[in-house]
Amino acid sequence: MTSTRVGGLALALLLVPAPVRAEQEVVLWHAYGEVESRGLREAVAAFERAQPGVRVRLLAVPFGAYASKLESAIGAGHGPDAFIDAHERLPSYARMRLIAPLPEPGLAVRLDLDPRHIEAVSIGSQLYGLPLALKSAALWVNEALLPVVPTTLEQLERAAVPPGHWRLVWEAENAYYVAALVHAYGGRLLSPDGRFELQGPAAERAVGHVARLIERGVSPPEADGDLVRQLFGSGRAAAAISGPWLAGDVPPSMRVRVEPLPAVEAAAGAPMVPYLTVEAGFLARGARQPELALALLRFLATAPGSLPRALTGRQIVASRAAWEDPRLGAEPVLVAFRQASVRALPMPTHRHMRQVFEPAARALRAVLRTGVEPGRALADAARQFDDAVRPPPGPRNPAPLLVALGLGLLVLLARAVRAARQPRWRAALRASLPAYRWVAHALLAVGLLVVAPLLAGAVTSLFVEVGEERRFVGFAHYVDILTGRGRGLLSAGSFWVTLGVTVLWTAINLALHVLLGTALALLLHRPALRLRPIYRVLLVVPWAVPNYVTALAWKGMFHRQFGAINALLEWLGGEPIGWFARFSTAFAANVATNVWLGFPFMMVVALGGLSAIPRDLYEAAALDGASRWQTLRHVTLPLLGPTMLPAVALGAIWTFNAFNVVFLVSGGEPGGSTEILVSEAYRWAFTRGHQYGYAAAYAVLVFGVLWLGSRFARRRIGQRGAVS
Repeated sequence: MTSTRVGGLALALLLVPAPVRAEQEVVLWHAYGEVESRGLREAVAAFERAQPGVRVRLLAVPFGAYASKLESAIGAGHGPDAFIDAHERLPSYARMRLIAPLPEPGLAVRLDLDPRHIEAVSIGSQLYGLPLALKSAALWVNEALLPVVPTTLEQLERAAVPPGHWRLVWEAENAYYVAALVHAYGGRLLSPDGRFELQGPAAERAVGHVARLIERGVSPPEADGDLVRQLFGSGRAAAAISGPWLAGDVPPSMRVRVEPLPAVEAAAGAPMVPYLTVEAGFLARGARQPELALALLRFLATAPGSLPRALTGRQIVASRAAWEDPRLGAEPVLVAFRQASVRALPMPTHRHMRQVFEPAARALRAVLRTGVEPGRALADAARQFDDAVRPPPGPRNPAPLLVALGLGLLVLLARAVRAARQPRWRAALRASLPAYRWVAHALLAVGLLVVAPLLAGAVTSLFVEVGEERRFVGFAHYVDILTGRGRGLLSAGSFWVTLGVTVLWTAINLALHVLLGTALALLLHRPALRLRPIYRVLLVVPWAVPNYVTALAWKGMFHRQFGAINALLEWLGGEPIGWFARFSTAFAANVATNVWLGFPFMMVVALGGLSAIPRDLYEAAALDGASRWQTLRHVTLPLLGPTMLPAVALGAIWTFNAFNVVFLVSGGEPGGSTEILVSEAYRWAFTRGHQYGYAAAYAVLVFGVLWLGSRFARRRIGQRGAVS
């Protein structure tokens, strides 16, 4: 080898980078907001400094979709190595095999964690998580309006506040907060064996007390979390019942203090006892880096990992060693919430606990908005709870269905073979092959994106999940749905009642969409109209804004106390309306929102159709002496019809499945009477025990209704075309 070649080889070796040890990555999921995320990032950065070569990838998942995303991701083998979630979901996660038991039985004790918190994240003697943070409700006090902190709820009710201010703001329609008052009266939401217990004298007295707070003007009606934050953060409330998450909405200039929830004189002086949520770090089953994930959770549960989460993230950390740091002792809000957590009751971990909140919230809204007696409303809630948690159908033999499917496939195959033997069919197929090549990619895309999910949903509707087992139940879900689950075909919430509401909803919205859109298009099409481009842009804005943003804005306008629509009614001399207290007004609120969202589409389509009508026809009509009404009736509308028909069909399908408007505006209130089929299917899938098979059956029926409706419409249109 020559010296030149040796030199070139040496230079090439010098230019090759030295091998670097691969960086190990741990994936951690959470559902924190901005403030808590900031503290978690600081804690993770400290862990990475202590573990060179290890990188932690944080993924924030929306709280509402957290559990379902965990289930799908871990089940598919691409979930996180560890995740943070509330302790009450532990039994559900263990039943679905989404978490792995921690391999060190005495780990939590060695980390000096509270035994109550350890018990909350354990099943029997097996530890499944490490407590990281505590969350419970407490009393926030605005010292400028309430210099002396009341010791009882009744003292707070009698406190003097300036006009236009509230004594107490809280989410009175949320069973999570009302549970504190229920506990004071000696009641509870769920029994240890999973029975609904928000009923009886204690629960009725507590709910009646909540109603009196609204009636006497102590608390605002229809208050949600946003309204609580707005009123207390703006200084218009003397006190608020909320958790540590309210701190981000309190301005630094406001003098506040936090105290445990007050006692209740009407309950013999018993204190209000809120629920305690223990947020824990769980090791995901199938984690790619289980040792490093466990090391990360250990670090987050100790003082070095807890202090950044407390000081920056404003969390009430579970580490007792972290509270020995004087910096935490100098944080009065954090100290007060830690004291409140000592009195709080850990939320039950029974798998039925999640099913309590929807019927309980509906009962509270029935009492507070419509004046229903507490006993009757709570009895209805108990029936809804029992219906949601009733045992799944028994197993069925799949053989008859498989035989029927096999016979059906044989019939289709026989018909295909018979057709293939005909020369005319073979010649037509050969002639069509070039065209099929052009549309093959479209057929493949439609098959993967449309047909395959429909088939998967249809198959899912034939099964029920019982723990880890998937049990074949055949058409049991369809029988339950179509027979009203044994409660009567026209009982509240049945498929047939919901179908009637959905059809009425679709018909009214579609008629208003077409009528308003066409009328505006006719106005904008007039050549003499000035500033037409500006009007067109302004009228398209409702369609351009995301519909969930518009829906939330309209929901705020329909608020009974602070909504713009009621303010306008009062200005005109009328009385404010509880829009979501009756079916008629709640339905009207949904329709008004959806009409605002839908008319621009029809207007744009109609404008395009009007532009395509030849001007010669209008000139001929004018020469024949036709009036404007005759021209509209005999020229414009007949020629506009073919353009509008596809838009009407699309609008009918979109409106039939307009989930966002119903879910965000009325939420199905009152009592689920304004639910439509698609929102009812969502309830069964995500708020009533994750009954995916039952929800899939609902979805298949929705598809069937739309298919039958489209076939009927096509036949009627075809008959009218043949007659004309």
